[in-house]
Amino acid sequence: MKKAVSHTPRDIYQEITDSIITAIEAGAGEATLPWHRKGAMHSLPTNAITNRPYNGINIILLWATAEIKGYLANSWATYKQWQEAGAQVKKGEKSTTVIFYKEFSTGETDEDGEEEIRRVARAFRVFNVAQVEGFELPAPLLPEIANPVTQHEAADALIINTSADIRHGGQNAFYLSSEDYIQMPDKALFTGTETITSTEGYYATLLHELTHWTGHATRMNRDLSGRFGDNAYAMEELVAELGASFLCAELG
Repeated sequence: MKKAVSHTPRDIYQEITDSIITAIEAGAGEATLPWHRKGAMHSLPTNAITNRPYNGINIILLWATAEIKGYLANSWATYKQWQEAGAQVKKGEKSTTVIFYKEFSTGETDEDGEEEIRRVARAFRVFNVAQVEGFELPAPLLPEIANPVTQHEAADALIINTSADIRHGGQNAFYLSSEDYIQMPDKALFTGTETITSTEGYYATLLHELTHWTGHATRMNRDLSGRFGDNAYAMEELVAELGASFLCAELG
């Protein structure tokens, strides 16, 4: 009888652990959001080219990454697979590590005379379909929006004049100070709430993130290093919310 021995490099385990912790911290204290969140965690991660589902720890890892990045679809593939499908990974996109176990005989036997089979983990780098160009999945079904976001000229003029790097896609709104850009959900995902319209929700959210943007070292140089729950984080969130409130009032 063959006896399997598993060997996995520590850095792969640590990378997976770090990703899961990041996803947990990203969801801490989440409030009601003025946009639809469909969530890639509602489906198993699948290879976009082979249609084979990922398994084991890869499911948790890809779920966590999709949650952090706000990916709508849970379709993934390696750089080479995307190329072979006629698609191209976008410049600057970062991969996610998944692991594949491969077994081989060591040619040795243990003290019981059983052949020793070594199980080695190999790391693969995959990219979500949202990170590539030239490959289309069926568009995610979104509920019909009764009151879509409408253009607000004064707000748009202010936002454009800041020259801030504002990107749309996914389901999360945030400002990433390390790369100095604002990420916003697509406008179609904003639904409004009982107290604000979808248009108000969109611009209030964007102006909140734009206020965070002013804190960068090259601008107001505020302390943006705080983590959820500490004083620096709380102070920066207060600044951003007050800034958004003032701007919303000023812009009508």
